Amino acid sequence: MTKKYDVVVIGAGPAGYVAAIRCAQLGLKTICVEKWHDDKKEAVFGGTCLNVGCIPSKALLDSSHKFAEAQKGFDVHGISLEKLAIDVPAMIDRKAKIVKQLTQGVKGLFTHNKVESIQGTGKLLKDKKVEVTDADGKTQTIEGENIILAAGSEPISIPPAPVDQETIVDSTGALEFSAVPKRVGVIGAGVIGLELGSVWARLGSEVTVLEALEDFLPAVDQQVAKEAKKVLEKQGLDIKLGSKVSGTKLGGKGKNKTVTVSYTDKDGDQEIVFDKLIVAVGRRPVSKDLLSDDCGVEIDKRGFVVVDEQCATKVPGVYAAGDLVRGPMLAHKGSEEGVMVAERIAGKKTQVNYDLVPFVIYTHPEIAWVGKNEQQLKEEGVEYSVGTFPFSINGRAMAANDTAGLVKLIAHAKTDRVLGAHIIGPSAADLVQQVAIAMEFSASAEDLGLTMFSHPTLSEAVHEAALAVGGHAIHAANKRKRN
Repeated sequence: MTKKYDVVVIGAGPAGYVAAIRCAQLGLKTICVEKWHDDKKEAVFGGTCLNVGCIPSKALLDSSHKFAEAQKGFDVHGISLEKLAIDVPAMIDRKAKIVKQLTQGVKGLFTHNKVESIQGTGKLLKDKKVEVTDADGKTQTIEGENIILAAGSEPISIPPAPVDQETIVDSTGALEFSAVPKRVGVIGAGVIGLELGSVWARLGSEVTVLEALEDFLPAVDQQVAKEAKKVLEKQGLDIKLGSKVSGTKLGGKGKNKTVTVSYTDKDGDQEIVFDKLIVAVGRRPVSKDLLSDDCGVEIDKRGFVVVDEQCATKVPGVYAAGDLVRGPMLAHKGSEEGVMVAERIAGKKTQVNYDLVPFVIYTHPEIAWVGKNEQQLKEEGVEYSVGTFPFSINGRAMAANDTAGLVKLIAHAKTDRVLGAHIIGPSAADLVQQVAIAMEFSASAEDLGLTMFSHPTLSEAVHEAALAVGGHAIHAANKRKRN
């Protein structure tokens, strides 16, 4: 007999597990299907984010930053160290412990909220039935009044650089190096490439980033992107723009394995040798084999499940969320979609505000933004005013010896409503969230300028940038006459 549920969720990543928990909180009988499993063939929750993405990469980013700071930044504080070393296996082990703690945490939340779970690969069939194939190949079918597809995404592979997870690795393999490679190549100067490149550069690797595009971080406000490139290159990343990889060739044996990368830039054909090569050219939705041909759900040419603004497919009662659907592949975006879908199933009118999705690149300094940037506003013909403030003259940043970067605030020229915030600097991710909250309530730059900020804090840079929009920053020279 087929088991029936109010909601069947396929995938236990940030979109899926959040949706499952919220559905259960709303009184819906819910089960979550997850294909990841441990050695005991029991489901492991959290998806890419918790297991091989957001969390483990941040663990390594923080560990490597502390090492780099101890190596190059402690002397200014009067702190001297001798025989500083990095124990890479211990760093990797710490990362693994954090991952396990968080994935077990999701398991506990499922238990607390009475969410059922089952290990296996889910496939949506006709009439909202789901076929589940477990790690042993056994199948069973369950049925849901509502289905939430949240199968997530996976790294994109490219023919010129086939991943073997030994010498040529994807983002997952780059989290598992057992020692610091002398020479690391990164294909792709996007979020993942810059973060992983930063980790190994801080630990002593010679890192070269090959990016096919001529522009650096084209989606980022270009003033901030220019600053970011300057800072990252100063940290040791050799960023080669307009470099299209055409092939790779493995060489050496054992610990001496290398990979020769062929690429073309403005000067013609080039070659460069690395000990490890990280392929970080983006991610694609895991939609292959997710749907039966007769289930009625559409997939577009890029593999995304087609949904409306409320994440509903054209099949009544079937939804999709997270990396599986249009929009940025961000854990927090997926989680909010999971909540929205759960609440809409329960009859609420919840809606995600896609205009205010925060973005973060967790290099150091962090790069974060929300809302529109200058190039977008110029293309749209919107009149705007800009206020900036550098961390180099922020007291708290100076005290911490962490002064690289700036805060940039953009407001509508006539209404003064904040249209975007773009930050590179210490704690940029947390600072941009302050502006995101203000923008959610349609705040003006003047509203932020009239808000009292505690001293001394990094947040004062946001305050001063807001004041600078109107030409009356206090702690920096203003570019135009103050009112």
